[in-house]
Amino acid sequence: MSSEADRAGIQQGLVEQASQVVHQVEERAQQHVVEPTVARSRSRWFLAAALVALCGFVALLLRVRANPRLEQDVVVTLRMQRVKHPTLSRAMRCVSWFGFRPQSLVLPAAAVGGTWFAGLRRDARYLVVAWLASLLSWSTKRVVRRPRPFGEGILVTKAGLRDSSFPSGHTLHYTAFWGFFAYICFTEIRGKWSRWGPVAAVTSLVGAVGPSRIYLGHHWLTDVLASYCLGVAFLASLIGVHRRNLSDAER
Repeated sequence: MSSEADRAGIQQGLVEQASQVVHQVEERAQQHVVEPTVARSRSRWFLAAALVALCGFVALLLRVRANPRLEQDVVVTLRMQRVKHPTLSRAMRCVSWFGFRPQSLVLPAAAVGGTWFAGLRRDARYLVVAWLASLLSWSTKRVVRRPRPFGEGILVTKAGLRDSSFPSGHTLHYTAFWGFFAYICFTEIRGKWSRWGPVAAVTSLVGAVGPSRIYLGHHWLTDVLASYCLGVAFLASLIGVHRRNLSDAER
């Protein structure tokens, strides 16, 4: 009986210690975030941008449906791939690496979990919604069914590509999910350098992923541009909803 009581006491002690650690993490996170009014003031003018970006996506979609192989796409791919340097090639592969499995699942899950345990529960739920933007890529690919880049002179880096080309799933995922993660960092973190560090890193990654997909021969230019448009539309809409519903009670 005494041994069972001892085990129960040890388990209860471990649970209490874990609860204290989580509570301490939440308290420290709250010390580094701003008031809701400040966060709201940093996130205006997003819904109009979403509408403009969505129109751009629709225009590109209609163009690709009418002509799956555009001459401008081929020209851009060939010109980009003329620049051959080992450092550039490694950099382009590194940028795209984050969008392949399993890292495309593990890293977003870690970001959602970190945001949750930092006490920003509502923001973590919005991050999950941002993650679902990848379903837009999957569903659009099934409708458009555009062939991947091919042809004389086009180099295609070996990768496990099993779906069609339009739009670029990497670009859409980076823009929607990691873009919203950067938005959370920008609006919630108090310190200047603590805020701008992750924002700069994510912005650089989002900006580089499109060119990397073309350089590696995995997507056409219009695939990438359409994903940027759709990603910005999704991201801006999500930020607009997040800003309008922001309040102390929801944190």
